[in-house]
Amino acid sequence: MEEKKNPRVVVFGLASCFGCQLQITNQEDHLMEVVGQIDLQHWQMTSSAPCPEEYDVAIIEGAVVNEEAIELVREIRSKAAVVIAIGACATTGGIPGMAALDNAGKQAIQYPDGVPAASGVPVEPRAVSAVIDVDYEVRCCPIDFWEFVDVLEAALLGSNRRPFSRTMCGDCKRNETSCFYNKGQICLGLVTTAGCHARCVNLGRPCNGCRGISADASLEGARGAVERYGLSVADFDKALEMFNQTNPMYQAYIAAHKEG
Repeated sequence: MEEKKNPRVVVFGLASCFGCQLQITNQEDHLMEVVGQIDLQHWQMTSSAPCPEEYDVAIIEGAVVNEEAIELVREIRSKAAVVIAIGACATTGGIPGMAALDNAGKQAIQYPDGVPAASGVPVEPRAVSAVIDVDYEVRCCPIDFWEFVDVLEAALLGSNRRPFSRTMCGDCKRNETSCFYNKGQICLGLVTTAGCHARCVNLGRPCNGCRGISADASLEGARGAVERYGLSVADFDKALEMFNQTNPMYQAYIAAHKEG
């Protein structure tokens, strides 16, 4: 009988701080259990060796910010049976995505003498899913290791795991957590995708929205709530910028209020 082979896995890094890949290595004891289920053939952060031509599962961290990255993720999609995007940069555009609404203008400030050739041919920053179909996502900045393990195992088993669509605010209500709005502080849990177990809130900090705007969120409803609590709508809108500039819901919301 032919021995069953473990899925061949590769890990790529695009525009990011590589903090999500580092987060994976921080749980070294449990990481070995995960590695035992796969054939890890390439990890960009740990090796300069070329990536093999054939693989089964591709894990991508980072935002797409140049033409080279567009070509790379398309090539990855053509080869991999499963693509997993990890971290805010890969799933929402993240911090690189903050340049999305005025990419050319911000480049001119950053590079008055022109964009260095080493940076490639720049494009408007975007999430990996804006270029190719992504099978699974692990959100957050940085990712949660255990969520990564759950998603990876679902990918290896071929599970049709559905992404979270509810907002994080509901988690606080179920856990009877004190609301930051009652303390006069803006929290983005009103509109942010759930799944992090309200990690920041449980540590005493308002949600900063690193999982991106939930498909179930009402930005207009959240704006109304901010007003009812007597807090600054401008501050709420500013807080949304960090992880959502590439999100069509955010762009439509901002455009509507600029026109108004």
